[in-house]
Amino acid sequence: MKHKYLATLAVSVLFSANVLAGEVVDLDSCRSMALRTNKSLKATDEAIKGAGFTRKAAAAAYLPGIDASATYMYNQHKTSLLSEDAKLPTMYFNPLTQKYEYDFLIGPDGLPMTDPASGMPIPEVVAVIPKEAMSFDTRSVFAGAVTLTQPIFMGGQIKALNEIAKYAEEALVAGRNNATQDVLYEVDQNYWLVVSLVAKQKLAQSFVNLVDTFHYNVNAMVEEGIATKADLLNVDVKLNEARILLNKVDNGLSLSRMALAQACGLSADTEMTLADESGSRLAEVSPDYVTDMEDVYARRQDLEMVRKGISMLEGQEKLARSSMLPKLALVGAYTFSTPNLINGFNRHLKGGFSIGAAVTIPIWHWGANYNTFRAARSATNAQRIVLQDLEDKVTLQVRQARFKYSEAFKTYEMANSNMRSAEENLRCAQEGFKEGVLTANDVILAQTGWLQAHSEKIDAEIGVRLCDVYLSKVLGTLSYK
Repeated sequence: MKHKYLATLAVSVLFSANVLAGEVVDLDSCRSMALRTNKSLKATDEAIKGAGFTRKAAAAAYLPGIDASATYMYNQHKTSLLSEDAKLPTMYFNPLTQKYEYDFLIGPDGLPMTDPASGMPIPEVVAVIPKEAMSFDTRSVFAGAVTLTQPIFMGGQIKALNEIAKYAEEALVAGRNNATQDVLYEVDQNYWLVVSLVAKQKLAQSFVNLVDTFHYNVNAMVEEGIATKADLLNVDVKLNEARILLNKVDNGLSLSRMALAQACGLSADTEMTLADESGSRLAEVSPDYVTDMEDVYARRQDLEMVRKGISMLEGQEKLARSSMLPKLALVGAYTFSTPNLINGFNRHLKGGFSIGAAVTIPIWHWGANYNTFRAARSATNAQRIVLQDLEDKVTLQVRQARFKYSEAFKTYEMANSNMRSAEENLRCAQEGFKEGVLTANDVILAQTGWLQAHSEKIDAEIGVRLCDVYLSKVLGTLSYK
């Protein structure tokens, strides 16, 4: 993974160096740079990695868990089971009764004598248990255990947690894909904006040259007395307007290039020459889109995120249901301690194995578990309604995008027709002015119409391209491999 990252970084650095060297950059290259350098996508990639680790952690719950524990405790006092020496009565076997009987002290009346204080019979012979014999040294205690726990049935809790972890990871992947489309859409917008402004810069320069040439001709005609000083002043004003327009286009182009460089992850002062600045690809349009809304719903990554969220909520339902079901687990352990009571009390470290089963059966919790399940189910139903609403909005969005694309294509065709008419009108105006039939104002109006027609054609071409990109995004087909 480290080598792969270094290789990617090296390619990115080399590519940036080539860009700085002034090489031609196409749209795919801009997209590639943007996807490699976008920090939001990198953060999402890390989140996806974390979700993958969470999914693996959830899968580990199916396997047995092994734990080791140890404890040490120092006690101030020893443990003594007796407060003083214990005196226990003894028994003897009576041949007459064929039973064991207590050996009590018999009085003159033939009855057992009793202790005046306690009223208990007084034994004739007692067995003594010294207090020291029942005292144990428990001042220093050490204990340890190695435990194995294997879930058998957890009410579906483990399965639900695995499903939640799985769908959480898939939701992040869908979010990453959706963010990728947003990045591509932003790059495409900036790219085609630069292309359109380059075309308008060329147009503005052509317009300046056109008016400047006309200014030269009118100035010559004024000197010959054919045209008036007012005609020359009108041309001067138009020439200044053309130069101001060119300056505005230059400034807008510089700003748009900065925005494109930033979107590509490059410094704002990076100079890039775009492959489509010649305008050769602007007329490549395809207005026919056949769409199936079910396919659109399946491709839309924002809807996929909601669907995965619903699946996660369904997992929450199962998790809440598991709290109402019994749980069974197999437990095995090896415990050891010192002191120990395995074979009397001794200070040696000894231990032994044990195995068993643990069962938990929920009986009554005043409806808390059931209401938690109902709340989870309501959240799932609410999210399903949200998904239906989003699908309706996507349907409207697709229809609007297709309508805008169709309108942009019609505008593009009309702009081509208007441009041809404006060019012919300018030619006729120039011929008429040379022949003295038309005035300089008529030529200026024709030049203005020529500029507007060409500008509208550029806007229409870029409008078709941007509508095409937006429609691809809406249909969920905007992608980059």
